[in-house]
Amino acid sequence: MTNPGWGGGPGDGTPPQPRCVRHPDRPTGLSCTRCGRPACPDCLREASVGYHCVDCVAADQRDVRPVRGVAGNTVTATRPTPVVTYALMGANILVFLVTVLQAKSLMNNGAGTINRFTGAATFDSPLFGWWVLSPDDVAQGDWIRLVGSGFLHFGLMHLAVNMFALYILGRDTELILGRSRYLAVYAISLLGGSASVMAFGGSSFTAGASGAIFGIMGAEAVILLKLRRSPAPIIGVIALNVVISVTLPGISFWGHLGGLVAGAAATAALLYAPQWLGAGQDRAKAVRIGWIGLVVVAVATLGVVGVRVVQLRSELGL
Repeated sequence: MTNPGWGGGPGDGTPPQPRCVRHPDRPTGLSCTRCGRPACPDCLREASVGYHCVDCVAADQRDVRPVRGVAGNTVTATRPTPVVTYALMGANILVFLVTVLQAKSLMNNGAGTINRFTGAATFDSPLFGWWVLSPDDVAQGDWIRLVGSGFLHFGLMHLAVNMFALYILGRDTELILGRSRYLAVYAISLLGGSASVMAFGGSSFTAGASGAIFGIMGAEAVILLKLRRSPAPIIGVIALNVVISVTLPGISFWGHLGGLVAGAAATAALLYAPQWLGAGQDRAKAVRIGWIGLVVVAVATLGVVGVRVVQLRSELGL
């Protein structure tokens, strides 16, 4: 009879030397306090009581059910890095630097001229001219403006204010919703701002991430309601920004309002639709309903754009 976890004695009458069950060539005087098997220091992990071998640690991890957040995302013990928020900030900054280099101006990177006979605009930065939101140009097929305009900014202060707001609001929202859901809400909010400008903003040129950021504000209000906490602080911030949007010239009120409504609607679809449609404790069904809700909000937003495009094409004789 043999025991693979124990080596033979040295042949001089001494007791057999215990050896690590994972490394039979290593003699050890240590053992796992859970299963009792001998283990070398490399195979032991500190536990609340004694040390557990790596096999017992792995078994514990398989038995522990993951903690789920309010949106169904997995919650870890350590605060995850908000990589989506940082990536969005990086993309906005990168686009801004490109427009600055093209226009050769840090504060007037969005400067341009408008032909008073044809109404055509020429910008010092070609990228700015290609992406800035112009309803008439979208109606003529420049669909990239619906998304690209959300990464453009008129000058350094415009960029700084929006990036600071995204940094403050985005990190916590990403933590609660999870990266993929947060990115979806941000994208829908951005489209919501563009759709609102298309429908109600006239023919002015519009740019900035503020529509998407207002959507994140709306998302936070819905999250607080779902968590049964007072949304008063974020509602106060929203109200203050709405007043600023109305009173100060050059700020797109409709872009902000559209982003706010779209972001709140998208988050409500994520957090409340599974409950309303009877998902119960079925997590897979709840996740599926949440994503379907996001698609419905996105399609409705694009529907507003489509209706307005049809109207503009008729007015332009296209």
